[in-house]
Amino acid sequence: MSRLSGHGSWAQPLRGTWDLPELGHEPVSPASAGGLSTTAPPGKPLKEFRVVGHGEPILAHVGDEVEFSCHLSPYRDAEHMEIRWFRSRTSDVVHLYRERQEFYGQQMAQFQNRTELVTDEIADGSVTLRLHPVVPADEGPYGCRFLSSDFTGEAVWELEVAGLGSDPYISLEGFKQGGIQLRCSSSGWYPKPQSQWTDHQGRCLPPETEVIVKDAQGLFSLETSVVVQGGAHSNVSCSIQNPLLGQKKEFVVQIADVFLPGTSPWKRAFLGTLVGPLLVLALLPTLALYFFRRQRRSQGTRQAGGCPPGVGFAQEQSGGGGHRQNRPSPALNICLCAVDVTLDPGSAHPSLEVSEDGKSVSCRRMAPGSAAGDPQRFSEQMCVLSRERFSTGRHYWEVHVGRRSRWFLGACLAAVPRAGQARLSPAGGYWVMGLWNGCEYFVLDPHRIALTMRVPPRCVGIFLDCEAGKLSFFNVSNGSHIFTFTDTFSGALCAYFRPRAHDGSEHPDPLTICPLPVREKRVPEEEDSDTWLQPYEPSDPALAMW
Repeated sequence: MSRLSGHGSWAQPLRGTWDLPELGHEPVSPASAGGLSTTAPPGKPLKEFRVVGHGEPILAHVGDEVEFSCHLSPYRDAEHMEIRWFRSRTSDVVHLYRERQEFYGQQMAQFQNRTELVTDEIADGSVTLRLHPVVPADEGPYGCRFLSSDFTGEAVWELEVAGLGSDPYISLEGFKQGGIQLRCSSSGWYPKPQSQWTDHQGRCLPPETEVIVKDAQGLFSLETSVVVQGGAHSNVSCSIQNPLLGQKKEFVVQIADVFLPGTSPWKRAFLGTLVGPLLVLALLPTLALYFFRRQRRSQGTRQAGGCPPGVGFAQEQSGGGGHRQNRPSPALNICLCAVDVTLDPGSAHPSLEVSEDGKSVSCRRMAPGSAAGDPQRFSEQMCVLSRERFSTGRHYWEVHVGRRSRWFLGACLAAVPRAGQARLSPAGGYWVMGLWNGCEYFVLDPHRIALTMRVPPRCVGIFLDCEAGKLSFFNVSNGSHIFTFTDTFSGALCAYFRPRAHDGSEHPDPLTICPLPVREKRVPEEEDSDTWLQPYEPSDPALAMW
């Protein structure tokens, strides 16, 4: 397991000391966020250790698994220590480890049979607690504390929980107040969702009623209704949004004025006639998928033997709202700008292993030691930079990420500090995209922006335009655009690679720089049928090629 999991790499530890409190009764100190220095009993020398946890809030989805990782810095054997995960007070025990054993007698009832401790790297002072499945009641503060005869230290962080509910369901309630009453319902949301009725021009329609109910599991169900009058509402949509994720689900129904009261004597026939449009709406996804597949196969035929499929981009997502707009494909520019990138082993954190050809990087099982004293090597960030420096022109490279469940890729200023922690956002000189928990793709710009992937990328394309101040990410697996940073670069940039620590997955692949993008044929990746991230995207061999 990792020494820096989740967002622990962004922790900003604060230092402080106090007397050793009685176990299990003291509240969390406000100064313990991110990390904590040690205190020693009288007569013993103070050891400069601290606990590093998650510096940023962790976002987990209802029903998924979340990992809480903590480690000692510098690395130290913690096998004979007491390690305690807790909520707002250390007496609120989530999981307790002591002297090679796990103790469940003090564990809070809500966490029983839901925690799993991973101690693969405890000899290096790194441990991870898995919690599954995530429920709304898990939201809130967490911490981990290391305790021995000569050391005590802790770190705290926040867990945010979100649930994306079911697709909205619209039902016809009948005629009311000279119009048609429609009712929209959905369940399984967290936190409390927001609903909106709109007409075909995007104008908001005032709801007649809205009821939100919380069930025994802490999830919210919503039911709202609207009365549609004749003359202006040919299309009516009901959308329900998760305010934390910024994602919504929407259902649209088409109503012809001829069936509205006052426009035709046929209103009694409306109930039967509405079934026809609803059936057509149900068939539309199937028809759209058919034409989408034909178009994708046609694009694959045109691109075979030329640029990689990751450069035929037709849509762009900007910001966190997921707004897309059509743009001319930059395929030709990207092909002409492909650059041969190599890794600089002199910048690599000691826990990373760079291949002899400088084309791949992976995590060592055992760290060889501290990087103190080497100003060019990252001492706490487990990352490596490229040898190349980019200050002008356009540059494109691709990185094979395989099936790793955690990684960061992108670019950073060549002059970023090599010592200490860093926040991976443009304000800190980093323009990167990350993956966490195998399915949470995001960027920091400057706050966390969730990215939606219909097909998980096995290869990521990165396009840097220095003059335009743009850094773009592309999913080479299906030829789609992911995200673009727009900024002013204050100095030369390097390619940035961070495989994270060994994540314990079945596919601990290294991050590998792909050869220059000249492909005469495409070979499907073994068992690349993992569109499970988005159940609405069926498996298509044309999308599994790269």
